Amino acid sequence: MTESKTLRATAILSAAFLAVLCAPAASAKPSVSATAVTIHADRPGATINKNVYGQFSEHLGAGIYGGIWVGEDSTIPNTRGIRNDVVAALKDLHVPVVRWPGGCFGDEYHWREGIGPRAQRAVRINHNWGGVPEDNAFGTHEYFDFLDQIGADAYVSANVGTGSPAEMVDWLEYMTSDQDTTLTRLRKANGRDKPWKLSMLAIGNETWGCGGNMTPQYYSDVFKQYATFIRTKPEARPIVIASGGWENHTEWTKTLMSSVKNGMDAISFHYYTVKGIRWEDKGPAVGFGEDEWISHIANTLKMDGYLKENIAIMNKLDPKKKVGFYVDEWGTWYKPDPGSNPGFLVQQNSMRDAVIAAANFNIFHKYADRVRMTSIAQTINVLQAMILTDGPKMVLTPTYHVFHMLIPFQGATSLPVDLKTPKYTFGKTSVPEVSVSAARIANGDIDVALVNLDPKHAAHVSVAIAGAKPGEVSGTILTGETMDAHNTFDAPDAVHPVAFDGAKIANGRLTVTLPAKSVVVLDVK
Repeated sequence: MTESKTLRATAILSAAFLAVLCAPAASAKPSVSATAVTIHADRPGATINKNVYGQFSEHLGAGIYGGIWVGEDSTIPNTRGIRNDVVAALKDLHVPVVRWPGGCFGDEYHWREGIGPRAQRAVRINHNWGGVPEDNAFGTHEYFDFLDQIGADAYVSANVGTGSPAEMVDWLEYMTSDQDTTLTRLRKANGRDKPWKLSMLAIGNETWGCGGNMTPQYYSDVFKQYATFIRTKPEARPIVIASGGWENHTEWTKTLMSSVKNGMDAISFHYYTVKGIRWEDKGPAVGFGEDEWISHIANTLKMDGYLKENIAIMNKLDPKKKVGFYVDEWGTWYKPDPGSNPGFLVQQNSMRDAVIAAANFNIFHKYADRVRMTSIAQTINVLQAMILTDGPKMVLTPTYHVFHMLIPFQGATSLPVDLKTPKYTFGKTSVPEVSVSAARIANGDIDVALVNLDPKHAAHVSVAIAGAKPGEVSGTILTGETMDAHNTFDAPDAVHPVAFDGAKIANGRLTVTLPAKSVVVLDVK
């Protein structure tokens, strides 16, 4: 994790306009071949782990303070200091897991400073994010309370950068032990009698960068040292995650898979979508042109190749697929909101972000056998957020709505998809016109996620389902009037899902007209 976000207000898009966009007659490119999709219901794949829809909440800007935590004395309605509106929204999103406390912040975080009476907690400087004081009001107890309130599991990142194996061991005992020890007595004195369930534990974060500037081989040895001392009871042992690489740096996966023989359940991976080929190439979150639309789409689709390369290495060295590949930081990264603290990563969230999120989930579904967890960066007020807050105000972003539309995919069975689609081209850049994934959901229906990556023209899609005969189809659509359509505190429902009637069944096939820049989820009975 590293930069900023934009809260700019432009009220757009009424529900009536959305209904027009949903109609099959939406503008189409002349003389363009249709997209052909074949879903193989007769060849079910891996289960899409619910944790693929995870969240990441770091001590960064207003991600925690103001976004989640307001304190018991706040006039904003809260339960034990955690704001009620955010809890309700995240509970409705079926958030499976939340990664915390970082990120780069995690490698300067000392857990003992975040327990006990808040007035006595240490105040430190958050060196990574804005250079502001961190008063540790939100610590271990508050984190687990937050998880309990939204119904999510815990993913904690241990401090490797400035911490020690001893510090990690003590934290594990404090969180998970049910025996009578000095640390469990301390936990009880601080208000928690029973141990918590820790689902996941990362050994460091971005150890190639802010987590220590290590080489892959050096970190492999550090990982083995830390992992040696994870001595919880078997039933309390978390999934243990190694800090892996980013983008096309496959040497991290190769070295970890070759060097670590025991104690590693997953390898993390980070990839952010930016405007150009350099990290410094960032554009605005709103007010952009079609050149920036397509550059971000082209870059986000690189996720497929990065996953394919890393998973090929894992399949060779771990053919039984014991080790998962966790994309525990991903999303869009734009220029900071003008006038904001650059270290707070404040950015608006538009229809472009929704399309990017949906396209990434289609990629994650494709690799469901290895990609068993992801966490978008970040949950509230930071980067590609689900929720934006301003004092007592709260707004749901287009990305939130994509997560909500895709809830049925949590725990569903992935279905292989053959896709033949025209290219969408602008300037010298071309990308596939349509992105798609499919799964058999819990009630036996087949759900299909379709994304039209073209911001100007409708896409015509023909869907065949091998091994199943479609009977009825219904759907939901998210789209917008402009490429940067977004929700504001003054117009919180400018972009929101509505019913979709652009899919028909004829001769055993689905025919679908996808409006420009749209995300559609179909339920096929």
